[in-house]
Amino acid sequence: MNTMLNDLRFALRQMRRAPGFAFTVVLTLALSLGVATAVFCVIDNVILRPLPYAHPERIVAVDATSRSGYTQPASWPSYKDERDQAHAFAALAGFFPYTKVSVETPSNGTVLLDSVRATDNFFQVFAVQPLLGRTFLPGEEQEGRNDIAVFGYDAWQSFFGGDADVLNKAVKLDGRTYTIIGVMPAGFRFPLNMRNAIYTPMHLDKSWMNGRGNHWLQTVARLRDDVTMSQAQAALSHVFSDLGKAYETDQGRTAHLVPLAQSVSARARGPLWTLLGAVLAVLAIGCVNVAGLLLGRGVNREREMAMRTAIGAGRSRLVRQMLTEAMLLAALGAAVGIILAWSMLRLMRAFLIHALARGADIHLNWQVLGAAIAVAVLASLAASVYPALRMASVDPNRALKAGGSAGTARGQHCLRAGFVVAQVALTLVLLVVSGMLIRMVARYRHADLGFDPSHILTTDINLSPERYQGRDPIADFYQPLFNRVRQIPGVRSVGVISILPIQNWGSNSDIHIAGQPPYPPEQEMLAEGRMVSTGYFDVFGITLRRGRLLSPGLDLPANPSSPVVVNEAFVRKFIPGKLDPVDQRIDDADKQENWTRIVGVTGNVRQDIYEPTLAERDWLIDAVPMNQRLDQMAAMSLVISVDGNPALITPALRSALHEVDPTVPFKTAYTMNEVIAETLVFERMESWLFGIFAALALALALVGLYGLISHEVEQSTRDIGVRMAVGATRSHILGMILARVAWMLGAGTLTGLVLTLFARKLIGMVIHFEAQKEAGSFLLLALLLVVAGLLAALIPATRAASIEPMQALRNE
Repeated sequence: MNTMLNDLRFALRQMRRAPGFAFTVVLTLALSLGVATAVFCVIDNVILRPLPYAHPERIVAVDATSRSGYTQPASWPSYKDERDQAHAFAALAGFFPYTKVSVETPSNGTVLLDSVRATDNFFQVFAVQPLLGRTFLPGEEQEGRNDIAVFGYDAWQSFFGGDADVLNKAVKLDGRTYTIIGVMPAGFRFPLNMRNAIYTPMHLDKSWMNGRGNHWLQTVARLRDDVTMSQAQAALSHVFSDLGKAYETDQGRTAHLVPLAQSVSARARGPLWTLLGAVLAVLAIGCVNVAGLLLGRGVNREREMAMRTAIGAGRSRLVRQMLTEAMLLAALGAAVGIILAWSMLRLMRAFLIHALARGADIHLNWQVLGAAIAVAVLASLAASVYPALRMASVDPNRALKAGGSAGTARGQHCLRAGFVVAQVALTLVLLVVSGMLIRMVARYRHADLGFDPSHILTTDINLSPERYQGRDPIADFYQPLFNRVRQIPGVRSVGVISILPIQNWGSNSDIHIAGQPPYPPEQEMLAEGRMVSTGYFDVFGITLRRGRLLSPGLDLPANPSSPVVVNEAFVRKFIPGKLDPVDQRIDDADKQENWTRIVGVTGNVRQDIYEPTLAERDWLIDAVPMNQRLDQMAAMSLVISVDGNPALITPALRSALHEVDPTVPFKTAYTMNEVIAETLVFERMESWLFGIFAALALALALVGLYGLISHEVEQSTRDIGVRMAVGATRSHILGMILARVAWMLGAGTLTGLVLTLFARKLIGMVIHFEAQKEAGSFLLLALLLVVAGLLAALIPATRAASIEPMQALRNE
C-alpha cells in the first residue's frame, strides 16, 4: 500500500515538473473519451436499451406495402379483417398518430397536444399498467362509448399539475367533452417521439369506416407467447394473400413484421453504428497521440530511468511507476471527459429530441459512466504499456554514456512515424465523410424547391370540430383570418394548404385519365392530393403554365365536377406528349359528369426534400361541399408571404388569430427556412457530429505531428549541428525535415484513401457515394490535409534550421 502511495505521490510530482506535457495528455484523453462517451450514451439509449414496455421483444410493427412497393397502411375494413383472421397475435392494434388536439387545461388555457387515436386493444399490445385509472375496454371504439381519454404522464404533469383527482373528470378536446379514465406511467410513450400525448379511441366517419381503398391506419401487434416471429409472418402473409383474392383494393399488398425496437430506430441504426466507428477512430487517434507523447517523454527520462536502475530499481518497479503515472493521467482525462460528454449531450439535446424517436430519453447513466471509465483505463494502458516496457528495458550504461541521445534509435523514429501515418489516415476518412455530409446538407438546403423559402411564415391551424359543427369554416374562420392577416404591415399574401410542402409525407391515390389505355395491373399510378386556398399560389410564387388557376367565382360547390390544377410533374406522368392537359378528365367517379376536371397547370413545388417533385392535384377549399368542409379543413397550414424577415410578424399573427377565434390555440410559427432545417434535422446532426469528430481528429493529428517533429529536432540537435558545421545550409536542413514530414503525410493520406474505399459499406449507412465521382473531392481533402500537416511542422522545422552549430555542439 505504501509503495502504491509513493508511486502516486511521485506521479503527482512528475506532473508538476512537466505541466505542459500533463495538460496535453489529459486534454487529448478528455476530448477522445468525451466524444466517445457521448456517442456510447446515444447508442445505449436508442439501440441497446429495451423499449419501455412489457416483453418488448414480442412486439412487432406491421410494415405493409402496396403491389408497387410503396408503404401502404391498412384501411379500416382491411384492419378489421386482419384482426379477425390473424390468430398468431395476442393483440393487433391500429393507431393514427398524425393529428393534434386542442385541450382546455385548468391552468394553461387551451393548448395543442399530440393526439393518438387508437383501437380498443391498443394498450394490450404494450402490456403496461396505467399509473392511475384504467385503459380502453373492448368495444370502446364504438360511437357513444368512445368519448374517453387516457393521458400520457408528461401531458398530465405539464398541463394538469400531476393532479391525482383527474380521473372521471371532464375535459374538452377539440371542443368535445371527454372523460379522463387513466394516466400512463412515466416513460410510457407510443409513438416514442410523442412526449405530451393524449390517447383516445377511434372516432370515424363513414368514409373512413367503409372505404377499403382509404389506407391510413398504422398497425402494431404483440405475438402470442407460443408463436415465433417466422410463424406469425407466415400467418399474416396468408391473411394478406386471402384478402388480395377477395378484394381488388387489397391485391398485391404484402406485410413484413419488424421487431418494434428495430422499427423505431430503423433510420438511425445504421448512421449511429457508423458514428460509433467514427468515435472509435477518434479514440484510436487519441491513444496513438498519447502513446507518441509518452514515448517522447520516455526518451527525455532515459537518463533518470538509467540512474534508478543503476542504484537497484528492478524492471517491474519501473514499469509499475510508469503505469501509475499513466493511470493518474487516465483518471484525470476520464473525469474531464465525462464532464465534456455531459456538456455535449446538453448541447445536442434539441437535435436528439427532434432527430431520434428516443432522443428525449438520452442521458448519462451508471452503465455508460462505467464503460467510459473502463475505456479510459484500457486506452491509457494501450497507450502506455509499450513506452513503459521500453523505458524499463533501456541499458543504463548505454543511456548514461549517450548523453541524452539514446532515444534517437531508428526503431523508435519509425514507430512514432507509424503513429503519425495512422493518425493522418483515420483523420482523412473522417474528413471525407464529414465533407460529404456537409455538402449533402447544403445541397438539400439550396435545392430548387419551386419556391423561395426566405420570406414565408407558416403555422398549423386546428379548429374545434365541436365548435364549428354545422358552421362554414371558410366564412366563419378562414376568410376573416385572411382579412385580418392582410392588415399586418409587410404581409404580401396569405393562404392555407392541407399538407405543407417539404414535409416528406402526403396523401395520394391511384388515378386514371379518361380516354387513356388502362394501366398494367401491377403498376400503381399515384398522384398527391392537396386542399388549398387561392392565396396559396401567391404565397409560394407558383406560376401558371397553362389554363387558369382555381377561382372561388368559377369553381363552386354546386358544380357537378370538381376542378383541379395539376403540376408539370403530373402532366409528364399522366398526359401523353401531344395532348393538351387542360380540360382532361380524371375518371374518379361513377358518373361521367362527376369526373374531376383539370383547369390549369402550374409549376412544380417539391413535396419531399429528398425526392424529385411528385405528380400533384390541388383542389380549392371553396369548391368543397358545405357538409364536407369541417372534415376537410379542421386541420390546415396557414402560409404567409412577407416583405423582410417573416419571423417579425409572429406577435401580430398571434393577435390576429386570437381576435378571430380565441379558442383556437396558437401553435409556434416557423419560417419555411426553419421548416427545411427541421426536416433535415437528422442530416444536420450527422454532419455536425462528424464535423466535430473530423476537426478533433485533425487537431489531434496535427498536435501529434508537431510533437514528433519538435521532439526529433530536440533529440537531433547535435546531428543538425554537425551537418551545418560541415556545410549544410539552413534551407537544406529545413527541406530535409519537411521532406520527412511530407513522406509521412503522403503515406497517411494514401492509407486513408484506401481505408475510405474499403469502408464504403460502413460509410454508405450514413451517405451514399460513388468513388469515381467523388475522386476530385477526396484528392482535394487529401491535399488540404497535407498542407495543414506541413504548416504544423513548419514551426519546429524552422527552429531546427535556425540552430547555431557551435552552440549545439557545445551543449552536447
